[in-house]
Amino acid sequence: MIDTMIGVDLAKNVFQLHGASLTGEVKFRKKLSRPQFRKFMTERPACIVVFEACGGAHYWAHEVQELGHQAKLIAPQYVKPFVKRQKNDAADAEAIVIAAQRPEMRFVEPKSNEQIARGVLFRARDRLVRQRTEQINALRSVLYEQGQIFPKGAYQMKKVAEFLQQTDNGLLPLVREECEELLASISDLTARINAKTLKLKMLSRQSEISRRLQTIPGVGPLTAMAIEAFAPPMDIFRCGRNFAAWLGLVPKQHSTGGKARLGKVSKEGQVDIRRLLIIGAMTRIAWMGRKSIQDGSWLDRMLNRKPRMLVAIALANKMARSIWAVLTKEEDYRDPATIVTA
Repeated sequence: MIDTMIGVDLAKNVFQLHGASLTGEVKFRKKLSRPQFRKFMTERPACIVVFEACGGAHYWAHEVQELGHQAKLIAPQYVKPFVKRQKNDAADAEAIVIAAQRPEMRFVEPKSNEQIARGVLFRARDRLVRQRTEQINALRSVLYEQGQIFPKGAYQMKKVAEFLQQTDNGLLPLVREECEELLASISDLTARINAKTLKLKMLSRQSEISRRLQTIPGVGPLTAMAIEAFAPPMDIFRCGRNFAAWLGLVPKQHSTGGKARLGKVSKEGQVDIRRLLIIGAMTRIAWMGRKSIQDGSWLDRMLNRKPRMLVAIALANKMARSIWAVLTKEEDYRDPATIVTA
């Protein structure tokens, strides 16, 4: 029978442990190195081990589970209120246990190794996109100082290349050389981004979950892979609205005295999925055009009376609820407008 809970404050080399009974009595406090921690957990009887959801937490959650323990991850912002006075490793480990013993506490689901691997690939592509954007902005700024203005976007680099090839473009040799180096760097980053995008799309074709998600309008291969990589199991959410709230797609509340005050979207959830859902919603609204939207539908009525960006956020919220329904019911998406009721 499990009667001990251990809070672990992770670090690079030294871990701080705080052991307590399930009723809160302190049993031990220890500071161990990485090898000592592994040996200590191997010799311990089965217990609950709680980590903050930080770097390395998912790895150690898997390690202690293989040793027969129960692992839990808790968000750092939920631990902070329980730190007493001075902040140090011992106080943090104690706060982890105190927070984890609250009956209403919410925990982070440990990610599988497959999820972590796909997350690494997804974030690597995002990192390359940011680097390319930085290089494009640098190139445009150099040309702007020379009186040459080019539009934003990676697809505009063809115009820049054509301009640099002109012999009478008026650029000094040093400026031309720098621009050509930046253009070569942008071309290399574009090729690497395309390769990772292709790899993500291939992975999405191999997954039944990804295929099912892509039946939802506005959800493409990248969005489906982001959901697979970063979203927890859908059965931990009671309803689709809870999943949308976890993504940060609901209004932020500042209510008191029985008066409900709702503000802007909270943005307190998973950034990657939320961003891609909003992009997918904007695609349905802006790029596909109003002609593809059924007259009299919810989306048509919203666009007639609300700003387009606000409608995109609301549509992303509905898409999140559809994702929850599709994954929990294990069915393909069915458009409500096409469902015939008996």
